[in-house]
Amino acid sequence: MPTKVYLEIANKKVFACAVDWPGWARSGKTEEDALAALAEYAPRYAVIAERAGLRFPKSAGDAFDVRERVAGNGTTEFGAPAISPELDAGEIKKAEATRLAKLLRAAWDEFDAVSAKSPAELRKGPRGGGRDRDKMVGHVRDSEVGYARVIGVKERPDGDLREDILAVLGRPGDGTAPGRKGWPIRYAARRFTWHVLDHLWEMQDRSS
Repeated sequence: MPTKVYLEIANKKVFACAVDWPGWARSGKTEEDALAALAEYAPRYAVIAERAGLRFPKSAGDAFDVRERVAGNGTTEFGAPAISPELDAGEIKKAEATRLAKLLRAAWDEFDAVSAKSPAELRKGPRGGGRDRDKMVGHVRDSEVGYARVIGVKERPDGDLREDILAVLGRPGDGTAPGRKGWPIRYAARRFTWHVLDHLWEMQDRSS
């Protein structure tokens, strides 16, 4: 069956995001480009699903069913999926909540495994930029602190918020945002996991 996706559309960038597979989201200049990029990354996302103990269909990247189109914003243009679609609304039952947490944990575990064996100095990007390994690891960790606040997770003395984040995302509920300015839970799981995977794949590409 075609993979359900939604498209987040800004003036110069489009994100294609898998509805049921948080973190599997890629961008392009057009809808077609974004969907092509999403398909290209299906085998790489399959590694995360397998680590999470989930079955990822071999045909997942073969065809897509666009369920919704949403207007992006400046964050979309900058390079991050920023809008929660209407598809994110609704109750999150225990099985789905557990699945969201498993996929984020798998993304973290894979990121940690890859960073442990990556060179300290990574190959520069097309324009000579890009963080080296330790700065990238630090950036991912620092971002988690900011993201955690948006789902009501407070900083800890030891600085490790991951179990607290997983507890929030893995809890059944109505799916709404915690607090007036929080992220809806499905979007939060997608944003957390996408950010980890985006840098994981960048690290892999720039290590070669």
